[in-house]
Amino acid sequence: MIAVFLQARLGSTRLPRKALLPLGGDTVIGHAMNNLRKIHADEFWLLTDRDSYTELQPVAEAHSFECLSGSKNDVLHRFAVAAEKLAPDFIFRATGDNPLVSAELANLLLEDPRAQESAYSGYRGPPIGVGIELINTHALLQAHMRAKSYYDREHVTPYLYNHRDLFEVYLAHAPEPYCLPEARVTLDTVSDYRHLEHIYAQLSSDEGISTLQLVDYLRNGPGA
Repeated sequence: MIAVFLQARLGSTRLPRKALLPLGGDTVIGHAMNNLRKIHADEFWLLTDRDSYTELQPVAEAHSFECLSGSKNDVLHRFAVAAEKLAPDFIFRATGDNPLVSAELANLLLEDPRAQESAYSGYRGPPIGVGIELINTHALLQAHMRAKSYYDREHVTPYLYNHRDLFEVYLAHAPEPYCLPEARVTLDTVSDYRHLEHIYAQLSSDEGISTLQLVDYLRNGPGA
């Protein structure tokens, strides 16, 4: 079984409540969920903190995601609780400040035998904010038991890829049409938000924005 775990909360200090900012006819997190629903997975869950649950749960439900609340800062614990509840074989991890997260790359990763054999896998090269991580559930639970630092527990996966003596890590180069590592489409600041607004104004359609379409636009401009 494959699960998608999307983490988000509304307590950001740099850009408060950024997950619920309006964007291209939906919200930032709504676009992330729409994209993630295109992954060939069995379960789709939004993992948030207790303070954000009341507002985010109906948004999750409207986008066919289940919603689970947990620790505010120990996000690794949040993931471990959900992993123990569902017991998937693998987990895709995404964050609510990446509305352009790529289901295309996620599905390509699922087809790669090396990813199935690894504790942690992903792609090098796509724009920042497009990529996604695939985690073996057993490895995640091992990290949960071992990780002690605040950083490792807040960010979920660093313990895995920083301990390659314990975990098999597979970071493949993404196919060339998806690669543009100097580009950025994540959301941390007002400037990022304006950039995303412009992208959605130029590219948005009823089918969403494909990753290939996005990378072509970022590489070549409006005429791509």
